[in-house]
Amino acid sequence: MAEFDTDRVHVLGVRHHGPGSARAVRAALQEIGPDAVLVEGPPEADALAGMVGEAEPPVALLAHAPGSGGGPGRAAFWPFAVFSPEWQALLYAHEHGCRVRFCDLPAAHLLAAGDGPQGASAEAGWRPPDPLGVLAEAAGYDDPERWWDDAVEHRGGGGPFRSPFPAIAEAMAEVRARLAPGPPPLHEARREARMRTVLRSALRAGHRRIAVVCGAWHAPALLAPPPASGDRGLLRGLPRVKASVTWIPWSHGRLAAASGYRAGVRAPGWYHHLFTAPDRPVERWLVEAARRLRAEGAEVSSEHVIEGVRLAEALAALRGRPLPGPAEAAEAVSSVLCEGSAERAALVHRALTVGERLGSAPPSAPAVPLQRDLEAQRRRLRLRAEAEPREIEVDLREEGGRARSVLLHRLRILGVHWGVPVADPVRALGTFRERWRLAWEPDLSVAVVEAGVWGTGVAEAAEARARDLASGADLPALTSLTERCLLAGLDGVLDDVLAALSARAARGGGVEPLMAAVPPLARAARYGDVRRTGSAALRAAAGALLDRIRAGLGPALAGLGEEAAARAAADVEAVHRSAVLLGGDAERSWLEALDRLAPDPALPGMVAGRIHRLLRDAGRLDGGELADRLALAVSPGAPPRRATAWLEGFLADGGLLLAHDPALLALVDEWLAGLDGAAFASVLPLLRRTFGGFAPGERAEIGRRARARGAREGTGRAPDPGVDPARAAAASATAALIIRTAKERE
Repeated sequence: MAEFDTDRVHVLGVRHHGPGSARAVRAALQEIGPDAVLVEGPPEADALAGMVGEAEPPVALLAHAPGSGGGPGRAAFWPFAVFSPEWQALLYAHEHGCRVRFCDLPAAHLLAAGDGPQGASAEAGWRPPDPLGVLAEAAGYDDPERWWDDAVEHRGGGGPFRSPFPAIAEAMAEVRARLAPGPPPLHEARREARMRTVLRSALRAGHRRIAVVCGAWHAPALLAPPPASGDRGLLRGLPRVKASVTWIPWSHGRLAAASGYRAGVRAPGWYHHLFTAPDRPVERWLVEAARRLRAEGAEVSSEHVIEGVRLAEALAALRGRPLPGPAEAAEAVSSVLCEGSAERAALVHRALTVGERLGSAPPSAPAVPLQRDLEAQRRRLRLRAEAEPREIEVDLREEGGRARSVLLHRLRILGVHWGVPVADPVRALGTFRERWRLAWEPDLSVAVVEAGVWGTGVAEAAEARARDLASGADLPALTSLTERCLLAGLDGVLDDVLAALSARAARGGGVEPLMAAVPPLARAARYGDVRRTGSAALRAAAGALLDRIRAGLGPALAGLGEEAAARAAADVEAVHRSAVLLGGDAERSWLEALDRLAPDPALPGMVAGRIHRLLRDAGRLDGGELADRLALAVSPGAPPRRATAWLEGFLADGGLLLAHDPALLALVDEWLAGLDGAAFASVLPLLRRTFGGFAPGERAEIGRRARARGAREGTGRAPDPGVDPARAAAASATAALIIRTAKERE
């Protein structure tokens, strides 16, 4: 193999993220003075390299290929932090006017093959061996991360610069020869062929000093290249898709190895600190830890910080480390600043070690129209995109609050879950306030790009997506979508969704899906005015569904098993609450239907009991009639399990009712007292389930009133007439012998 002219070509093999690597690259570029810089990345981003001066890292290059049929597309990311060597190379080139080219495979090929850059997206099955592990083991370390930190990242910048890159390339060549002899797998071979092809192109263009910044694993393949014809053959005929590339914000959390990112690091917050505060980093780290602890109310003095620094440095010296690392700093925080309190230490460990930070993309970076519309609305509504989760409250009575709510709900329809309701938004509809938890994850940028297929603006895209969802939704999903459209202020699509809902309901399919569909529709109809939205059409649709439910409810409930009856009782109560929400004719018609249905002996016990409870709470049954029906339900002729199920349905969430209604308590008490042993044993589990649902105070009050009733009627303390003196004689004699023996010992 021939070699490139090392006077013209300088290969800087790096680990993708690390402060020592970044400083070394910056120093090497200052020494080399290149007129061209090649960086591992997609060549479609060449035009974006000049924007680095406008960005605030962490950021990432996003390559995206639209999916077929409007479905999700493929995406790949190339992330950069301020301590990434590649980022420092891009900054150097930008500041010194160097030509910059990205030299990895084009994103069009990577996305067509389903692969991505190192650690970014789905990759081919092969992964290179762990070179750091091999080198760490040779150096006597059992932890590759700690070895790399000691050898590279924690080395200071004092003294004359000595480039580590020739040694890194030599070490990687040895590792490749030992661990991966022979040609690399096709995917890796193509990536390295592409790097060499771009390098040859730069040489032909006449550049005199070319710096190549790439993963250390690839350095030997660039320093000893095969013939160019072989590389051309590897790159011929590769599949490709149409791909677009732009800058997006990234976060430290997504740079952490714990996020699943293959090239991630354990402590991005620590690395950021080392790069941005190289002077006395341990002291500054512990001062920041103390500040955060004081903000949480902990008493931390400057003496704590001094002793913490001494402990961290002593631990590093004992472990043979050139500088305390995150492990030593964490031990100092836990042992000294937190005085051994794991709870207090947890307050600062993640905040400092990960150091959550969300970057900002260059304003001039390409963006889909939907993304620009979202940015404009976000700025207008003063909603900050931050990586750290935070909660906000919006007041729906104010125009700004309604606008924030509408935007967040529209984004949820588009699959962009920037905001998540703290409480179920369905339950919050009856109030004038909503609480949201906001956190901007980098993946949301991809979701926004993918949602761009539905329209150029958030409102337009949300309406198109809602219509698409309605086209294939079942009845409950359609009613849920109706509510979501109301929350999102999509008045233009409500009529279409309601038409689809009516058509789907008219096809039948049983009462159960109709019952599941009514509650969200009724809530939307009842609370639409909170958002200043008309609700006449919603009420009409909910009323039509209630008519169909009333017509088929009796046959649908007859003959159900125990589990099905429990579900049906819950569905009946949900529909009842919906009818009450709607009020007027809908509520009256529903209560009349329950009146007719309640005495039906074909109803399962739990459903019958629940219906009677709903009628009682609505004032449709007076005390005498209810007592008669309850007495009939628990009469000696009624099967015990049905009677128990009837009571469970009636008493669900009704501990106070039983405690404060003496007649009802007397009926239940007398029924229980009249059961024989076998019947009592069969119904006991159901009774436990019913009474177990009551609050402890309610159970105590029921017991107190039952004892008082028994005492008044002479049943609470009566002696047991069934004592047999003959059977008790043996036990009595044994007890007397024990007592006599004890007295003799005394």
